[in-house]
Amino acid sequence: KNRDEIFGQILVGDGVLDVPNVTLSKNGKVVEKYVMQMQDFYKNIRIEYFVIMPNHLHMIINVIKDAEYEESKGSSGTPTPTNTLISKFVSTFKRFCNREIGENIWQRSFHDHIIRNDKDLDRHIEYIINNPLNWDLDAESH
Repeated sequence: KNRDEIFGQILVGDGVLDVPNVTLSKNGKVVEKYVMQMQDFYKNIRIEYFVIMPNHLHMIINVIKDAEYEESKGSSGTPTPTNTLISKFVSTFKRFCNREIGENIWQRSFHDHIIRNDKDLDRHIEYIINNPLNWDLDAESH
């Protein structure tokens, strides 16, 4: 929310091989806790990759469409569409974090992207892994 850097900070060591890493604040640790727990609430979702940045979060969420997915059918008996499932997931995630932190910490909407092939997946994994490294280069971040 408001690009406030409430989840932590990016720290860089002074050694040649030191790479930037995220040191989580108290709020960042709450976010991390709920990222890890959400798979317990949504059995047909797996968090494949994530990074908590000082003012935002990136996740790759895998929606499992198998026997477990069939358990998420709506009242009409048809499976819940992926976009509805992700919206419910994000809403629940935000609500849990806000409740524990004691205030709304999230922006109103979120950006999502459906990964459709291995090349796109690889590109997003690389982006998530390198996000802390590129923090100082991203003027939009802070």
